[in-house]
Amino acid sequence: MASQVSQKLSSSPFSSNKDEMRPKFNIPPPSIWGDVFLNCPDKNIDAETEKHHQQLKEEVRKMIVAPMANSTQKLPFIDSVQRLGVSYHFTKEIEDELENIYHNDNDAENDLYTTSLRFRLLREHGFNVSCEVFNKFKDEQGNFKSSVTSDVRGLLELYEASYMRVHGEDILDEAISFTTNHLSLVVASLDYPLSEQVSHALKQSIRRGLPRVEARHYLSVYQDMESHNKSLLEFAKIDFNMLQLLHRKEISEICRWWKDLDFKRKLPYARDRVVECYFWILGVYFEPQYSLGRKMTTKVLAMASHLDDTYDSYATYDELIIYRSAIERWEIKCIDQLPEYMKLNYKALLDVYEEMEQLVAEHGRQYCVEYAKNAMIQLLQFYFMEAKWALQNYKPSFEEFKANAVSSSGYAMLAITSFAGMGDMITPKTFKWAVSNPKIIEASTIICRFTDDVTEHKFKHRREDEWSTIDYYMKEYGATAQEAYDVFNKHIESAWKDTNQEFLKPREMPIEVLNRSLNLSRVMDVLDKDGDGYTHVTKPIKDAITSLLIEPITL
Repeated sequence: MASQVSQKLSSSPFSSNKDEMRPKFNIPPPSIWGDVFLNCPDKNIDAETEKHHQQLKEEVRKMIVAPMANSTQKLPFIDSVQRLGVSYHFTKEIEDELENIYHNDNDAENDLYTTSLRFRLLREHGFNVSCEVFNKFKDEQGNFKSSVTSDVRGLLELYEASYMRVHGEDILDEAISFTTNHLSLVVASLDYPLSEQVSHALKQSIRRGLPRVEARHYLSVYQDMESHNKSLLEFAKIDFNMLQLLHRKEISEICRWWKDLDFKRKLPYARDRVVECYFWILGVYFEPQYSLGRKMTTKVLAMASHLDDTYDSYATYDELIIYRSAIERWEIKCIDQLPEYMKLNYKALLDVYEEMEQLVAEHGRQYCVEYAKNAMIQLLQFYFMEAKWALQNYKPSFEEFKANAVSSSGYAMLAITSFAGMGDMITPKTFKWAVSNPKIIEASTIICRFTDDVTEHKFKHRREDEWSTIDYYMKEYGATAQEAYDVFNKHIESAWKDTNQEFLKPREMPIEVLNRSLNLSRVMDVLDKDGDGYTHVTKPIKDAITSLLIEPITL
């Protein structure tokens, strides 16, 4: 396969005379999307529907703030608003209501369902409610009471609440195992739609799911629940379709940019995954006010992916030395020193950041791009180190390889780049915090790298001669693959606890900032559930992209 690519490149003006020194690689699978996203759908939301959407929005807002006797009525409604993907319209109202519940609601008499739901919603919003609220569901021996196993809705909510745990919360570690076992046993005997809720939750928890993907799924379940609110349901459906049209316009613009670059034909060694890149960044932020950020960050991710393949799968060591120098100087005149094929992605990279500068310049925010650019330069240094080790057949120690591998995940770069597209809520202080390697960004890089390494090793997605962090661990510690997976999964779980800890008040940064790293971690959890969903585009990922970007909801 590698020779086929070499032949293609050799027969074009983008070849190098050093093909024999190139790493071995396979031609990546082609894009499954063709030209599907090049054009936007013709239809738009009509004025009548838009007016109705505004009326329904006001109805829902009033229901959120309406006085209710106790939290057993208010909490499920707020939960539905969030899970249907429309809470971004009511950020302050929901925060105020939960603040009131946190300070004034007496949880002592609540059942398992309400206690768990209250705990989860308050933790999601940073209120440090104690996990000791679950002690009342334990017996004298310290086990969960057998009586709670018959409360399936309560068990399901306890399961979801357990994913909000931080370090030292043993009762929630126990709850995950307890609820998973019991829900797995009963799911086949449940009636719809509860059966679907349980089945879906066991595959994807709320905390680690992508809000947009989860909203699409929950819409189909919520409408079949007897207790559903008609106004909320209708509002959520219209809102989903309105956002889908915006997202389609964005991805069409990005796909046209990508097609104009013509990397697929000119540089066939690299993955053609611009649609998946957009899906990735849509997972980071979907709200309409971040449209500019989505477009900029998707282009940056597409370039990072392409450069990753250049470093990993095609470039020689001598070429990378020249490219590293050009990247550090970041000047278009450096292009003359590069091999012909490298000139293409070097110019495209500089163009992406120049466009970014132009887009933020009118708001006087050029400093954002400087931080984003420096983050990319740093990432490419980590790419260089990995490629150097591979090309020189050097085997570093596990700790040495791990430190570089975690940094080369690209998640620190993506977090910083995403901030550049968030407008005035982001300040120089945000970027100074981000480049100091705060706990939540570090946690997202660990989740990204270790999840990806376990998945690639398990599904044999790497070349035979290419070592991952798993291989280095196995060699250094004499471990089996499964033992390595177990160790890495413990690190992943620890990183999720760190992430949850960072959300608790008082926070270093606003929740909108922290959400970028949380969502980056969520993307990796979703993408790698059934193999490398980015490179090999698994059926669940294809279905998710189709449901978010192609198929509108029937009103």
